[in-house]
Amino acid sequence: MAEESFPVTTLVLPVTPGGDPAAVEQAARLVRAGRLVAFPTETVYGLGADATSTDAVERIFAAKQRPHSDPLIVHLAAAAALPSVAQEPPPLAWALAERFWPGPLTLVLRRAEGIPAVVAAGGPTVGVRVPAHAVARELIARAGVPIAAPSANRFMHTSPTTAAHVLADLDGRVDCVLDAGPCSVGVESTVLDLTRDPPRILRPGGVTFEALRALVPNVEAPTRSTPALGGGEAPAILPAPGQLERHYAPRARVVVFDAQGPAALAAIVREAERYLARGERVGALLPDEEAAALAGTGAHIQTLGPGNDLAEVSRRLYAALRAVDELAPTVILSHTFGTSGLGLAVWDRLRRAAGGSLRSVAAEDDAQP
Repeated sequence: MAEESFPVTTLVLPVTPGGDPAAVEQAARLVRAGRLVAFPTETVYGLGADATSTDAVERIFAAKQRPHSDPLIVHLAAAAALPSVAQEPPPLAWALAERFWPGPLTLVLRRAEGIPAVVAAGGPTVGVRVPAHAVARELIARAGVPIAAPSANRFMHTSPTTAAHVLADLDGRVDCVLDAGPCSVGVESTVLDLTRDPPRILRPGGVTFEALRALVPNVEAPTRSTPALGGGEAPAILPAPGQLERHYAPRARVVVFDAQGPAALAAIVREAERYLARGERVGALLPDEEAAALAGTGAHIQTLGPGNDLAEVSRRLYAALRAVDELAPTVILSHTFGTSGLGLAVWDRLRRAAGGSLRSVAAEDDAQP
């Protein structure tokens, strides 16, 4: 699609859950007309289009500059619509929907004929979920069609958790943004592949591995991601979104230490001092209780809330990455928060922001004189 086909001005419509039906109806009319609408979910803001229209879905790929090998997730207003987008959903899909929908869980199922191949990167499966955000479900219901929606940002950039983030990446490339304030979860949905036995998590997210294992005891944890794009080379068809090693990334280099506690903080301080001694700008993402370690150094610090409150850490993560990146640092430093509960999703997003690799604190210590 040609660049000039994008609108010059993006319409921003403030909305509140349960209110502003006229604004949501206006956005729904745009969806029915094959246009693009960015809308809030509990995870991140999505860039939505009619999932049954090839032309409309093509606009998503053009606006995001996203390769067609990276599939989209289809959003429904209610689980009852699942058979319209997925062929013969198995009993486990219905059990998971009963337990986790509306919510941040995407199920990978066999694609129904009514969903064009472009949504699924040409593959036989499709990712489906029912979002927990009332505005998202109202938009889908009023549009009268399932809505295909990746995150509402340029491809591989940090995902948006506010309407301002959407506009920073896509102003002039999306017809409308429904602005309902910050997202409550802050990281994308968990993607669970039900086309294999046992089911496998393809991307950790807002529904934890532990919660899934309580219902699906043999569920498999996620495995290695796909190498990052480089040299203009298109990747192989991906089974689900969020599979590339470099993804959700700011412009600056990101260095993440795969540890917690005093050792991880000491490694961050040493790394910051090296960059600052060279006159370079440093950013850092730290839990509240660790921010004092870099106070007065000149590093730009964004706090993520208490380190033991993983829901708050995940909610703040993308906004903090964007805020630091706006200051054009040479490097952004952080550490992981374990892999239990939501810590696994945070670990995954930080690793991908860092290009698919994490720094060992032990290796850092070995490098000291």
